[in-house]
Amino acid sequence: MKTEIFKQTKIELNVGLDENHVPVEMAWKASDGGGEGTCKAAMLALWDHAESNTMRIDLWDKEMSVYDMQRFFHQTFATMADTYDRATGQKEIGSHIRAFADEFGKKTGIL
Repeated sequence: MKTEIFKQTKIELNVGLDENHVPVEMAWKASDGGGEGTCKAAMLALWDHAESNTMRIDLWDKEMSVYDMQRFFHQTFATMADTYDRATGQKEIGSHIRAFADEFGKKTGIL
């Protein structure tokens, strides 16, 4: 039985490209009070239930530094652990993801 939708919200990501189709400007906006702003990188993962696989959009502008990309990945790994914990209740696996994030941070020199 399908759940009835009572409300809809919209999340937008606008990407400005240069002549080589490389992102040079990115802005986001959430219609449901989530705010808006600019960003230097974005990762969007969508679960395709019909195909049982993940579709991804990974974007970063040409001014994104390696150091900032390392910080972006470290923080993404850490928040993925939190999401995994909440979604599955498997705290031990979440701890392994956090440990990986910490090791990544140390190896890249950001921690």
